[in-house]
Amino acid sequence: MKTYRAAVIGCSRMGAFIDNEVPDYEAIKLPYSHAAGFFAEERVNLIACADLRPEVMAHFGHRYNVPASNQYTDYREMLEKEQPDIVSVATQPEHRAEIVIYAAEHGAKAIYAEKAMAASMAEAAAMVEAVEKNKVAFNLGTNRRWHTGFDKMKEVIDSGELGRLRTLIIYSNGTLFNTASHNFDLILRLNSDQPASWISGGYLPAGDRIMDGDVLREDPAGGGTIQFENGVTAHALLTPRNSEWEAICEGGSITCWNNGWQWHIRKQQEVPGWRTCRVPETFPAFERASSTAHLIKDLVHALDTGQPTRGGVRCAYASTELIFGVIESHLHNGARIALPMTGSKVRLQRHPTARHPKTE
Repeated sequence: MKTYRAAVIGCSRMGAFIDNEVPDYEAIKLPYSHAAGFFAEERVNLIACADLRPEVMAHFGHRYNVPASNQYTDYREMLEKEQPDIVSVATQPEHRAEIVIYAAEHGAKAIYAEKAMAASMAEAAAMVEAVEKNKVAFNLGTNRRWHTGFDKMKEVIDSGELGRLRTLIIYSNGTLFNTASHNFDLILRLNSDQPASWISGGYLPAGDRIMDGDVLREDPAGGGTIQFENGVTAHALLTPRNSEWEAICEGGSITCWNNGWQWHIRKQQEVPGWRTCRVPETFPAFERASSTAHLIKDLVHALDTGQPTRGGVRCAYASTELIFGVIESHLHNGARIALPMTGSKVRLQRHPTARHPKTE
């Protein structure tokens, strides 16, 4: 069976070493990082890496059997010399678009890009153009799209046993690029990637402090209300209920607690002494598995067959548009922002100090 050659650009936390931080975390099954996922996949050979820090790449090479000769401080040189089939881009979003576009235009057949997709809507649009023009398979690292528990949650929603989906709730939307990038992709997935028609009530608690004209100097927390074309409404809240989500249907609801560790269903029934009420039911069993492994298998399947991935660059663009829709609504005092959105000039531009990953 054919194997594919993979390379990682950005050898830090999500690129290579986050597995060391979550070895006993019930909500996440390993492998979790890009490199660990490639290293565990029998259809993929991890052959090279690129990072600006040779000392971090030395740890990467030791862990994933990548020799020093295949470690590069210039990702362009790596792509030219190694010609990988699959390229992971696990950098910060300010640098993501440039690298993804270059990889798409220089031989990559598949790209696994970390979230958020890009630092501006213009950059996200340029990524879509490059990926589609060069027929590159693409997945964004919004892992819940490949999480077996959320697969089961979507299966229950789609079955109609709880009636039509009406409302989606994100209980703690968090910072827009780091956390809400996951949350917005999840609600898109649960709503079968229906297009959104508008966002309103956009609110960035620290927005006035961190905005410098059109430039965001920090990744802001933010929330708002999203209306989808199929009538479903989503509420992105900023509450202390971290990593919890709910789908409310006409005849019941499904709630995920504690980041995919616990799941609950309540179904509307007639109960003596009540007209109707919602009573607990057992959430269907599912096999807990690595979402990163499933994401990579999805890319391999796309390379084998030419079929689209579960994610794809258009899904990535849609979730990115929700991020910037919240920001634009905040800038317009919570006004309704029509989607698709045009003319956004906002860009995330930070100057963070590189953190050394937990390599052991």
